[in-house]
Amino acid sequence: MWAVTDDARPTQPTPADTTGADVDTLRARVRDGWPQAREDLAALVRIPGVSNPAFDPAQMTRSAQAVADLLRGVLPDVRILTATRADGLVSRPAVVARRPAPDGAPTVLLYAHHDVQPPGDEAVWATSPFEPTERDGRLYGRGAADDKAGVVAHVAALRALGEDLRVGVTVFVEGEEEVGSPTFGDFLREHRDLLAADLVILADSVNWKVGVPAFTTSLRGLVDCEVEVAVLEHALHSGMYGGPILDATTLLVRLLATLHDDAGDVAVAGLVEAADPVVDYDEADFRADAALLPGTALAGTGSIAARLWTKPALSVIGIDATSVAHASNTLAPSARAKISLRIAPGQEPADALAALTAHLTQHAPFGARVTVTDGELGRPWAGAADSPLAQVARAAYSQAWGADVVDVGLGGSIPLVADLLEVFPGATVLVTGVEDPDSRAHSENESVHLAELEKAVLAEALLLSSLA
Repeated sequence: MWAVTDDARPTQPTPADTTGADVDTLRARVRDGWPQAREDLAALVRIPGVSNPAFDPAQMTRSAQAVADLLRGVLPDVRILTATRADGLVSRPAVVARRPAPDGAPTVLLYAHHDVQPPGDEAVWATSPFEPTERDGRLYGRGAADDKAGVVAHVAALRALGEDLRVGVTVFVEGEEEVGSPTFGDFLREHRDLLAADLVILADSVNWKVGVPAFTTSLRGLVDCEVEVAVLEHALHSGMYGGPILDATTLLVRLLATLHDDAGDVAVAGLVEAADPVVDYDEADFRADAALLPGTALAGTGSIAARLWTKPALSVIGIDATSVAHASNTLAPSARAKISLRIAPGQEPADALAALTAHLTQHAPFGARVTVTDGELGRPWAGAADSPLAQVARAAYSQAWGADVVDVGLGGSIPLVADLLEVFPGATVLVTGVEDPDSRAHSENESVHLAELEKAVLAEALLLSSLA
């Protein structure tokens, strides 16, 4: 199916290699099935399946059932499953749907997740976050891009292939990616026989831009923690005691300010950087994609792509302190912040957490008591994009888009990729895009570009066909 040169490096398949089924027929099927796929996506977006424990868990069950119903239309064996961690934690419901491989054919695992982020500030949304709304070719709604678009890409590609599907397929739609996949490794081990595959396609990343597909070949890992600064046993009158004593909020801010140097690079000793990416991100494009306010300088040193993909990044994602609405002339006795640290490929998460903890405790301002509470750990990943299976995929995606695939890194984290390779070390993992830089995943007014999603459907159908 794919050509291999004398030095064992795969070459780009010829167009004939990507046409296990008639390309024009597949293209027509995807086009004819698109109205149903768009309606499937809208129906999923209407389900507020937020996996955050503060939200209604019944909606996660409802969301899993809706995904299972879609998959029953394309695969014969569909199950809603959970797994239990050693400490008793039970996973949120996941959906596994299968069709065994014919003799001699490979098995492909198609991954997506059905849980979504909390909606955020609903006043910032132009329309209700759980009422899908189409504007200017984009469908808006929480989860429209991340990652219910991935679910629909898999379902619609399998629907387009129908009886022409001649490889084994397992669809795995997880229910807790947005809370760090805390039981993912346990789920893989518990259901290993159901999930084993030769090729894993994760439809949960971003393309280079509208009109240009991308494969994600590196992911930063994730470390987070909570830090509390305490200075008093109880609150005090700020006029009577202020001056000799700095309030805990001020001390917390001073501590957080030590985490970056004057250039904006992370100043925590012991963190590693990976090699610079081959491609760079044009600054004007980056500013536009990020909606950066005019006059705001970029932080850090090195290329923009390196700062995004192969260097550590640190953000303060939450602060517990007295709100402005409830402020009084009082010295706060304690204040707390949550810190999110993205780590470069090659960094062990436990080492990064130890380095961050050491930095915070060693920089305690004015001798204040600093307490660090460990949080989530997620491993980074770097993978090759030139395996024979990846080259077949590259040809299929290039054909669907009519443009060459760009290999990119991703500043975000998908720790489950490393978990997959630990359980299935012989598998090829391909991280593909259903989003574009303006999708605003995790933010208000999240959306997916519908024409790009249709191309993702065609690309996946072409790939599955070419593997037959």
